[in-house]
Amino acid sequence: MSDKPIRILCMSNQHKGDELIQQFIDEGCSVVLLIDEALRGETWPDGIDEIVYTPDLANYQDVINTVTWMSRGWAFDLIFPLDEFEVELVGMLREHMRLPGTGVSQVRRFRDKLTMRDVARDAGIAIPEYTRILNYDELRDWMGRVELPWMLKPRMEAGAMGIRKINDPEQLWRALDELGDVQSYYLLEEFLPGDVYHVDTLSIDGKSAFVSYQKYANPPIDIYQGGGVFSTQSVKRRTKDERELKKMNESIIRELGIENGVTHAEFIKAHADGKFYFLEVAARVGGAFVSDMIEKASGVNLWREWARLELAKLKGEKYELPEIAKKYSGLVLTLAHQEYPDTSAYDDVEIVWRAGKPYHAGLIVADDDYDRVDTLVQQYIERFMNDFNTSAPPMGTQRTG
Repeated sequence: MSDKPIRILCMSNQHKGDELIQQFIDEGCSVVLLIDEALRGETWPDGIDEIVYTPDLANYQDVINTVTWMSRGWAFDLIFPLDEFEVELVGMLREHMRLPGTGVSQVRRFRDKLTMRDVARDAGIAIPEYTRILNYDELRDWMGRVELPWMLKPRMEAGAMGIRKINDPEQLWRALDELGDVQSYYLLEEFLPGDVYHVDTLSIDGKSAFVSYQKYANPPIDIYQGGGVFSTQSVKRRTKDERELKKMNESIIRELGIENGVTHAEFIKAHADGKFYFLEVAARVGGAFVSDMIEKASGVNLWREWARLELAKLKGEKYELPEIAKKYSGLVLTLAHQEYPDTSAYDDVEIVWRAGKPYHAGLIVADDDYDRVDTLVQQYIERFMNDFNTSAPPMGTQRTG
């Protein structure tokens, strides 16, 4: 390696990833941040060399032109996406500029919900019934076989964004008429009532080096579209649920082919048959303070470890995980009607983190005792509904680029 500091370009349209940026700075790297104009005025970690603003990160060609222009003066060694929407764009830039990291072809499998379902189906991994939106004879055949309701899902959106629940065929045809030429960017899937789990993984050389298993109190789509309190907590260790999640998570990571990096996968345990089904996986750190909750249970900060892993690979060094703790943790979070919610009445000794974001109330609890964490989480969900909860319209931006 050269004596010059490693120069890293981080990109995002959301304010997140401070820990990853800080880790790069702590390691002596030069960090340049390319972010959406809407983030002007946000406070980022000290030590960033330059912050460059762009009108629209969704305009891939303009961003590629901007980054290659920036590269005339800055020789970038790595490019990192901080948010879901930049994952594919960064893959394109890596291939275009011949930089290390996952390229666009492989990244697409972690962005396109249709592609990941095809890969899972071909590998024999259980998934809900689904179909592409393309040929109408094929679509009608699927509609005749699969019971209502259905879920109309954007192939490229993050999480619950843009999902519509379809209760009758006429509603579907109206929705497709509204979508017009972009309807092929959607898929149709059977609705499976059940409990939703998420598995967050750090992979090294194709193997799961660190894995954390959690269960949402309510499906994220219910919270996203209907409001309420968002909550997730550790799965009890050495249980059947943990064993089945481990097997499915390892299978999907292997089949999708990630070698090094982080993944956030979601699975549903159907009420009808008690079986787990794969929903989706993203090549990123989980949002909504999930990474903070995982850190309070394990001592592992996925943002920082992702940075350490990529730097070790770039330098040809061996990466080693930090010591892993074995606590349980739970997160309770809600939009609040107060700008700065007062959570001082929540004074249990197990509280290890409080949200500091305006119009958000949030707590993380951690303890060696699973039952104690579970009890506190259930109590706080009910109290948050009374003390803080409010709602906002779901984000409706649709991206197809």
